[in-house]
Formats: sequence, C-alpha cells, structure tokens
Amino acid sequence: MSTLSSLKAGTWNADASHSEVGFAARRALVSKIRGQFKDFAAVVTIAAPFEQSSVEATVQMGSIDTSGADRDTNLKRGADRDADLKSVNFLDVKNHPTMTFKSTLVKKIGQHEHAVTGDLTLHGVIRPVTFAVEGPSAPGKDPWGNTRIGLLATTKINRKDFGLAWNAALETGGVLVGEDVSITLDVQFVKG
Repeated sequence: MSTLSSLKAGTWNADASHSEVGFAARRALVSKIRGQFKDFAAVVTIAAPFEQSSVEATVQMGSIDTSGADRDTNLKRGADRDADLKSVNFLDVKNHPTMTFKSTLVKKIGQHEHAVTGDLTLHGVIRPVTFAVEGPSAPGKDPWGNTRIGLLATTKINRKDFGLAWNAALETGGVLVGEDVSITLDVQFVKG
C-alpha cells in the first residue's frame, strides 16, 4: 500500500463504474437504512508539495438508490423510498440537484491515513467536513494499460446541519429517522 504523499504529481479521475458513494442513517431507532448514489464524478490532484493537493467531487442527488436496503429486496419499496428521499421532505432534488465537495486541507496523519477537510455543499448549505482516508492502494496497471489506485474515505454528518430536518415521531418514543448520516466513498481512480 502506498500513501497519497508518495504518489507523483498529477491528476486522478474517479472510475464510477468500479466505485461506490454510500450512506447509512438510523431508521426507527432499530436498524440502519443504507443506500448509494450511482452518478458521481471526483478528481484528486496530487501536488508537490503534497499539502497543496486537492480533491473535488460532485454527486447527482437524483441517482440515489436504496433498493438494496431491504433484506427482502422489495424493489417497489426501494423505489417509493427513493422518490420520498428526492422530494421536498428530504433532498429536494429539483432545487438541489447536486452535492459537492471541494477540499481546503489535505494532511497526512499516518503511514496509510490522511485527513481531507473541505466544504461540503448539500441541500444548498455549505459546511466544513473532514474525511478520514485510508490508502491509497499501490498504483497498478489494469488490463487496458490504465494506472489505478483505490482508496476508502469516511465521514459522518448531522443532516440537520444541512437543513434536512423532516422527521416523524414514533408511538414508542423517539423519531423515525436519525440525525447522523455516515458517508463512505470506496473509489478507484484512474491516472489522467
């Protein structure tokens, strides 16, 4: 495994077909609902010196997919939930079609660990967040001659910080949807 700081300067583009932008949030105080966004783009630019490296990403919010969240794989339930998540109750995709991230600080914190801080824009609100990054993998060639790396990045946000406040009270106490949302990026990048 290499580190971001050991890579040569250059641009790396996300390969969305071999990557996943996932999320998870507590549902009804009992379990977590999981999903992913299928349409996104990301670019990592490695600079010299390393601290001047940057990350930019854009996620198309209309590509949300929670169909795999139910053990019974009820696709209609997933489609109904996705429609609700796209509505004004939650993401309001019509008025806020994208979520973006633009780094402001890249810092090495361990041999294979980095902290990438930046501005996350979600639902029209901009807030600083920090992703814990594991990797990247050592660069390798794929069968088509492209050089690839992989990395895993995670963070947790409070959805209310981004104006996503809808909820419903449960008869047994508590609320239907938890406030904390975990975001996980498992991404392959191709050298530009």
